Amino acid sequence: MVLSVVSDGAMRGLDSLGNGLTSPFFEPTLRLGVTGLARAGKTVFITSLVANLLNRGRMLQLEAARSGRLESAFLQPQPDMTVPRFSYEDHLAALTGPKPHWPASTRAVSELRLSLTLQPSGLLSGFQGKRRLHLDIIDYPGEWLLDLALLDKGYETWSQEVLARMPQRTCAKKYLQALGETDPTADHDEVRAQKLTAEFTAYLHASRKAGFYDCTPGRFLLPGDLEGSPVLTFVPLERLETARRRSLWREMERRYEAYKAKVVKPFFRDHFVKIDRQVVLVDALSAIHTGPQAVEDLRLAMGDVLSAFRPGRNGFLTQLLRGKRVEKILFAATKADHLHHQQHPQMTAIIEALTAEARDRAQFAGAQTAALALASIRATTEEMRSHNGQDLPCVRGKLLESGRQSAFYPGALPDDPARLLAPARKGAEAWLGSEYQSMQFAPAELDLKPGDGPPHIRLDRAAEFLIGDKL
Repeated sequence: MVLSVVSDGAMRGLDSLGNGLTSPFFEPTLRLGVTGLARAGKTVFITSLVANLLNRGRMLQLEAARSGRLESAFLQPQPDMTVPRFSYEDHLAALTGPKPHWPASTRAVSELRLSLTLQPSGLLSGFQGKRRLHLDIIDYPGEWLLDLALLDKGYETWSQEVLARMPQRTCAKKYLQALGETDPTADHDEVRAQKLTAEFTAYLHASRKAGFYDCTPGRFLLPGDLEGSPVLTFVPLERLETARRRSLWREMERRYEAYKAKVVKPFFRDHFVKIDRQVVLVDALSAIHTGPQAVEDLRLAMGDVLSAFRPGRNGFLTQLLRGKRVEKILFAATKADHLHHQQHPQMTAIIEALTAEARDRAQFAGAQTAALALASIRATTEEMRSHNGQDLPCVRGKLLESGRQSAFYPGALPDDPARLLAPARKGAEAWLGSEYQSMQFAPAELDLKPGDGPPHIRLDRAAEFLIGDKL
């Protein structure tokens, strides 16, 4: 068993090494993973990033673009022919067409290759030719990322954690009622198991809609061709001291372990271990709007997110024996355009505080981390409005539901993030003396000049952190 594990790791390491050995002599490749939790805007981030690397007029904080060292960028066929291509052209058309709309959200893994041509720099630049860097962007659902934390948890531990959260959530009422009518020591009954799974899946969907993030197993939300299979037909049950072999509890445990082996581990092996850089997108504004429990849930989810990574500096032996490690991780609070720029420092401080523990662990392992607030595509404009003798910093845009133009003030975010995190950790049900609101805006109609990508907020800073050192 040990030899098998070492051999498997060595072979995967050799694959990575074989790809990396070409980099000093030919054309290096950098693999950027993009994920995010519910409604964070992964598809929009990738589309805008690629569009702004192809047309770099708005990328002033990307040093290679500002200096002219990044000479050109162009799309190429991706190297992995078994992974669907990210539909960049369709998504860009949705965002920039005459009737702009948000593209469909991520439902599976996809990939896109962007090749960058770079001018040499330094004292010997006159003796060097142009070089090329391939940027492979891998898009995958955040729900699948959270599943990686299950690899270190047994069925009993997972069940206890899930069930401990349910009493505080009204959306869990039907599942808890069904669970109360279930005897986990009884013989396994497939009809009963399917009914329980249906109630549990409905709870997961309702939890995500309510703004919670701990919605594992993630494939219950995005089942694909696994829908209805035994590997997606299990639920958390109350802890038992002993359970018979043919009991419902034992069958649920067996299927949970099969889910990890047949669903989670292949994703980790085939996609995740090959990532060099990672961006995790977070819709922190929606969590704040939902309330303290959602904020605490988000903070814990950030810890689970990082536990799934293999952070650290890539080295020869690391790649050979253990596969690649993620060298840089960016936590980005999206929808910064839903706030006036006066509140962006507060939003940045909040995302830094939410991810502090996760980032500390990554840095201890040798990875670089950063946190910032950004908007992949700017959908609003800013204005000041007078209310009760006070000037309020607002944003104006087209509301997603009604289509009408409206000015919006979300509430004053605190300068000290502890004013949010402290009541969240204590389990408060509402913010004391404060109200925070969240609004959904439709993308604005764009009139782009030649050489300009879509308008954004700090997308160039995100790119500088993630890939700037390789340019």
